[in-house]
Parts: sequence; structure tokens; C-alpha cells
Amino acid sequence: MSTCVVTGGAGFLGSHLCERLLAQGHRVICLDNLDTGSLRNIEHIRAGGFEFRNVDITEPVEIEEQVDFVYHLASPASPIDYARLPLHTLKVGSYGTHHMLGVAKFKRARFLLASTSEVYGDPQIHPQPENYWGHVNPIGPRGVYDEAKRYAEALTMAYHRQQGVDTAIVRIFNTYGSRMRAHDGRAIPTFLRQALQNRPLTVFGDGSQTRSFCYVDDLVNGLVALMESDAHQPVNIGNPDEYTLQQLAETVIEVSGSKSEIVYEALPTDDPQVRQPDISRAREILGWEPEVSLADGLARTIETAGRERLTGETD
Repeated sequence: MSTCVVTGGAGFLGSHLCERLLAQGHRVICLDNLDTGSLRNIEHIRAGGFEFRNVDITEPVEIEEQVDFVYHLASPASPIDYARLPLHTLKVGSYGTHHMLGVAKFKRARFLLASTSEVYGDPQIHPQPENYWGHVNPIGPRGVYDEAKRYAEALTMAYHRQQGVDTAIVRIFNTYGSRMRAHDGRAIPTFLRQALQNRPLTVFGDGSQTRSFCYVDDLVNGLVALMESDAHQPVNIGNPDEYTLQQLAETVIEVSGSKSEIVYEALPTDDPQVRQPDISRAREILGWEPEVSLADGLARTIETAGRERLTGETD
């Protein structure tokens, strides 16, 4: 039985990954300080091979067990969270990544860094391939997250090149599904919360900016496939189907059967105008591509999460 460490394992993505790894027969050690994660996301996991540890990875981490895989997902990831926790976001990307790479080095484990499409900033190349270096504002309100992830990528490659650590880097694009926090400020949970309450859907700008949305099950498949590969260079994992925010709002209203209208507000600072992954590398080296359409994924999210969770009525 292989042992996997998952940082941020009580978060939205992390909890789904923990479930998948347990289903595959791995033992899972879930590390989370619950800044943005929640015990509610993992309360249903009763497998004997699962252990939760309340740990802040910005401090040195000691793990006595033999470890085979380290999935480093921990980080505040929404604008609301990293605006509230700017220094902690930077520390998770720097100290936290350093500490977990140290665990991987000492245990001779394969290490996967969960990076982000935000390393591309407001991109000048569309769609975004992995060899594009990005157009990022390092001192803007999103800079603490963008630069934390860019630094974490540099640190990961330094450990690989100098220390011989077996590493992988995934650049995750917008992902959605059950266990999203209703008030985390991102488009899909916000639209679903508003639609299920028949309140106006708030679109920033004129709604022409684009995003690509990947259902969480597809995303987790990509993470596991990358960890099980021998790839070291960054790999985009996301859905290449591109939608404007206007189209997303209209789809949410249709799928949810809502009576909501759409209203428009000022565009946030440094909000990217386009976001679409080039997944050629993932297709070539992992044989991976998403399978769940946006409408189907939204319907699954509503069905599996439940109205109370999506509207924040039980948070």
C-alpha cells in the first residue's frame, strides 16, 4: 500500500483527491490548518487508511511514516481568501513548498506541485501553452497569489535539478464541483448561490471576459495521471472549452431553472480578460482530456452538493 500526503486535503480540490486516492487503495495523510478548508469536506471519509492532521505547513513538517507521493495543494486560492491572508499566501508558496519538498527529498517520494493558470496573468497568448512565461502584475491585488505560485514552481524545479527530487508541476485552470464554498468569490459558486436564491447574477464588466471551467472529477483524474507519469515540466490541466462570463451566467440560470436576471458591476483590478488552456501536452504525455461538459457538470454539482450547501445556508 502506497502512502500519499495531501496538503490542503480538507479543501475543495484536496478532499476530492483524498477520496480518489483512497478508492485506489492508497493510504492518505491529509494535512490542513483549516484556514480555507473545512472538516465538513472530509467528515464522510471513514476509510481506515485515512488520517487528518491539523498542520500549518509554513512551519517545519515532520512525518515519521514512509511516504511515496506528496501532493502539495495547500494555498488560499480565491481573491477573497488571499486578500484576507496575503502574507500567509506568500508563506505557503515559499516556506510551505520548501518544507514539503524537504519531506519528498528525505522520503524519496514523488512530489506534485499544484500551481495555477494565474501564473499566466492577463495573457498575451491565447490559448495559453506551458512555454508561455506570462504577463503578471507582481504588485497588484492578485500578486500575492500569482507570485507565490510562480516562486513555488521555481523552487520545485530547483529541488529537481540540484537535489534530484522527483517532481511534477500542474497548472490548474478554473475547476468547480461539490464542496465549493458558497461565498468564496469565484464565478461558479457565486452564480449558483445567486441563481438558487432567484437573486440577480452579478457579472463583472460587460461579461465578455472568458474562462474555461473543468469539472472536479476530470481535474482529479488529471492530477493522478500526472503523478503517475514521469513528467517534470509544467502541465496544464483544465477544460479547453471557452465561455464568456455572460454565457456562464446564462448556462447557470438555464441548468438551475432559476428566475434570476443578470446585472453588471465594475471589473476588478487585474481581472484577466481571457483564460483558456492549451492541453496538447496533457493529451500527449498523459492521454488525458476532460469528459464532462459545463452544463452536465453544473447539474451534477447542484445534485451532489445540495441547495443548502451551494447557497451557504448551512455554512
